[in-house]
Amino acid sequence: MVLYLILFSAIGFSSGSVLYSRIIPKVFLHKDICEMSDDGNPGAFNVFKHCGKIVGILCLFLDVLKGFLPVLLASNLLEYNNLLFSFVVFSPVLGHAIGMFNHFHGGKGIAVSFGVMFGLLPITWIPLVILIVLYILFSTVIKVNPNRKRSIVVYIFFGVISCIALVLRNLIYLAIGCFTISVITIYKHLR
Repeated sequence: MVLYLILFSAIGFSSGSVLYSRIIPKVFLHKDICEMSDDGNPGAFNVFKHCGKIVGILCLFLDVLKGFLPVLLASNLLEYNNLLFSFVVFSPVLGHAIGMFNHFHGGKGIAVSFGVMFGLLPITWIPLVILIVLYILFSTVIKVNPNRKRSIVVYIFFGVISCIALVLRNLIYLAIGCFTISVITIYKHLR
């Protein structure tokens, strides 16, 4: 079982490292999102902004999918009450943030982290709902601008609230995974 947990973590990291939001615009539109954007981020938001809705939706879908698939497969096949499962949870986001296939310049991890939360649905819906509610709250009710600051605030609250909620449900290793996703995402937004 330990070998499978390590394998799924490696698959998640490798999957996360494929930066579709940089590759697809470059291959099909001959546009380098990192050069075009103000923040140099190879993320779906910049694809929407510089390449349009169709390419943006495709890149967003693939960024979510690369977090979703490894976690969903692992959550259906492996024991999640194991410390190594926390690595399975955060490895796609870490891979995306590091950008192993992009000279170690990765993205900020928002779409991938949503994919991971969708992948956890067979185990629990709590972190996904928390992340969605926080983005809606800080986008509409308590507006935090610009987007960078909003994401930092969202992931600070997400890290704390999801940890408390998951620990109370005795899902400690999922709490560690979600907290680590928060740390990675906040760090990427602060740079």
